[in-house]
Amino acid sequence: MDSANLTKQAEEVEALSSIYGDDWTIESEKIKTYRIRIIENKKEAMLHVTMPPEYPTLSPPKYELSAPWMDRRAKANLRKLLDDVYLENIGEVVIYQLVEKVRDFVRKVKSAETRKKTVTPVIKSLDKTKLKINCPEITHGEVIVDRKSSFQGHAAEVHSVEDVNAVITKLKENKKILNATHNMYTYRIERKTAKGTTILQDCDNDGEAHAGGRLLHLLQVLDQKNTLVVVSRWYGGIQLGPHRFRHINNAARQAIQQAGLLQK
Repeated sequence: MDSANLTKQAEEVEALSSIYGDDWTIESEKIKTYRIRIIENKKEAMLHVTMPPEYPTLSPPKYELSAPWMDRRAKANLRKLLDDVYLENIGEVVIYQLVEKVRDFVRKVKSAETRKKTVTPVIKSLDKTKLKINCPEITHGEVIVDRKSSFQGHAAEVHSVEDVNAVITKLKENKKILNATHNMYTYRIERKTAKGTTILQDCDNDGEAHAGGRLLHLLQVLDQKNTLVVVSRWYGGIQLGPHRFRHINNAARQAIQQAGLLQK
């Protein structure tokens, strides 16, 4: 196997394992076959992927989709979308994009079952004079350092967008945090009404591409509610590749756990 491919495969497996946690399963280390469980709208799909020796530089990953509830036409449409993902990213690692394409496809499938309504509110520009005086308590996680880059998570229990604004504003009163290269964040807030349960959620990359979405996915996987997590990154001048997502997720999870908010 080409050493460059071997390195890229190892880095991708490490990143995917961090991102998907218990939904990521090693089926065979020898032939590099893995299974990812994808659940959206109470629908479950399994994506089985195998990394051939030529992947990613000369060959796509092999994949099989298992979704008994999906009809033949839907599966054919999804396979075409997955093939397009590779064609748009020839020579690059693409398993994360494949998984999220399946997730997006499943999410759009209409279900007759009762589903939670998800609302993504827009956070307006912050006005300190309108923020609540009492800012939620903020827990700061341990700093993770890798090749001169530093990552630190901050977590708080929040029950409104105003709480989210208050915490972010409070954090940025700290000059070190304010001057971080990125302060990416995500939150999920549960609200119960007479019509059912509503989940308010949002995320922000703050310049670190895809980081906010991955943090939000982490909260969804952990089934976190009324939780805000911010991860500050201070770039050290050396690119970390997919490893940065492992550190971001670990910093977030650690802060949530230290704050006593981690769902069991």
